[in-house]
Amino acid sequence: MHDSNGHDHCLLCGAYHPHSWNLCFTPGREGEVVSTFIASKDLQGYDDLVHGGVICSLLDAAMTHCLFHQSIQAVTGDLRVRFLQPVSCEVPLELRARLLFTCPPLYQLRAELRCDGQLMAKAEGKFMRRGCHDNIDKIPANQNNHSC
Repeated sequence: MHDSNGHDHCLLCGAYHPHSWNLCFTPGREGEVVSTFIASKDLQGYDDLVHGGVICSLLDAAMTHCLFHQSIQAVTGDLRVRFLQPVSCEVPLELRARLLFTCPPLYQLRAELRCDGQLMAKAEGKFMRRGCHDNIDKIPANQNNHSC
């Protein structure tokens, strides 16, 4: 998937990035994508806790890969993250993302970060297909699995 999605040098998933986190997403149920990740202490903010910016990046990557699995290349236009629990370093984390709304070239997605089944952080994002110049605000708020 790296050669066809323009992400071969991505810090989070890139096969050719020298410090890649090597995220790999697989299809889940009902169009979701799923990945696991263990954040090393190199990614901490406060002692032994994953930095909030890293959490945002993980959730954004999950949504981007959800689109990749539908052969869509898109960029983030809006990202809203809720931090629900502190996330410890060096524990297995599960990422999930799914498409909520589509009106090409615009897409709205949701992602979750879990640890031992507990929801730690969640995000919603609006994405625009690469190369389009339409306004990202055309996606209505709070749409669920609708298309235009």
